[in-house]
Amino acid sequence: MPARTESAEAPTGGMPRPPLLRELLLVVGLFLVYKFGRRLAIGHTTAAFHNADRVWGLERAVHLPGEDAVQSLLLRDETVVHLANVYYATVHFPATVLFLVWLYLRRPAHYLWARRVLAAVTSVALILPFVFPLAPPRMLTSTGLEDTGRLYGPSVYGPPTTDHLSNQFAAMPSLHFGWALMVAVGLIAATRSRWRWLWLLHPLTTLTVIVGTANHYWLDSVAATVMFLLAFAVIRGPGAPPSSHGPRLRLRPVRPPDDGPLLPATR
Repeated sequence: MPARTESAEAPTGGMPRPPLLRELLLVVGLFLVYKFGRRLAIGHTTAAFHNADRVWGLERAVHLPGEDAVQSLLLRDETVVHLANVYYATVHFPATVLFLVWLYLRRPAHYLWARRVLAAVTSVALILPFVFPLAPPRMLTSTGLEDTGRLYGPSVYGPPTTDHLSNQFAAMPSLHFGWALMVAVGLIAATRSRWRWLWLLHPLTTLTVIVGTANHYWLDSVAATVMFLLAFAVIRGPGAPPSSHGPRLRLRPVRPPDDGPLLPATR
């Protein structure tokens, strides 16, 4: 039996934490740039509804399950649909912040990787509302979907014409789902518990919520997934092999001396 086994909760000793003030400024700055950057894309209402018709038609053409099937499950119970609205309104941002804080304190190397992935995908997501504005399905009358936030509360959005805090015509990609996917993948990669795969329930629940509340199409989540997969492929994670252009560490096998007896293994 090994004398010492590293706990899954033990902090990583080989990687110092990056400066706290710098990280706070980076993360807060990224959020503010994203929040106000999406506001700059407001004003493409006609294109947003035209693209919504195209996305809805494409989903039906490729036989994706209807978003109404998910919403009908939520609408069977008023408490359930209210909880879905609460989850949509309150879990997304705090869960991501707590995820980054925990990684910063306990897994600094994983923190840097996750922060870089989030920054890369979120920055690219700023571009899409300019080139592909998209009205959410709750605004498209042809979908037959209900605006559950407005009907059952709580709602994070006001009327589009008077909502000065968000751009409601930026449904693609769904960063609600994308950030939830990053949280799950990051925690699975950073921990060793046999139960760590249960973190996948977070993006699965988020997907159910964003579709069932008619805030996003299936394809919004597909777009977010593709963007994160590309980021995972480009941004090397902790423990990944070094680049072929960088220095390599060569390990030589340790052999026992030829002129002495082998020591018995301790128990």
